[in-house]
Amino acid sequence: MYTFISVLIFIVCFLIVLLVLVQNSKGGGLASSFSSSNQVMGVRKTTDFLEKGTWILAASLVILCIGATAFLPRHGQQAKSAIEQQIQGVQDPSALPTFPQSAPQKTLDSSKTK
Repeated sequence: MYTFISVLIFIVCFLIVLLVLVQNSKGGGLASSFSSSNQVMGVRKTTDFLEKGTWILAASLVILCIGATAFLPRHGQQAKSAIEQQIQGVQDPSALPTFPQSAPQKTLDSSKTK
């Protein structure tokens, strides 16, 4: 299911790119090529259609992205973050070896002294 939703997301992204490229912010784009007055869909209707299509595709992209998180493949245990792994890998400070506080006493060995 996750793969199917991912494919839908790519299709919606491609359609959004096409719709945005067709539009022109200054009134050009696809709407400028319809200049005759006796057509069924006028210039204003075309821009309204393209704008509504863009909003619908953007909303569907958001919904598909949120829905894809529900179908993320989880194999067994959830993966821990690197920070959690480092925290759990740290030794307990009280378990570390203690070092002597004073220097060891030197004993004179009578066999080594001349």
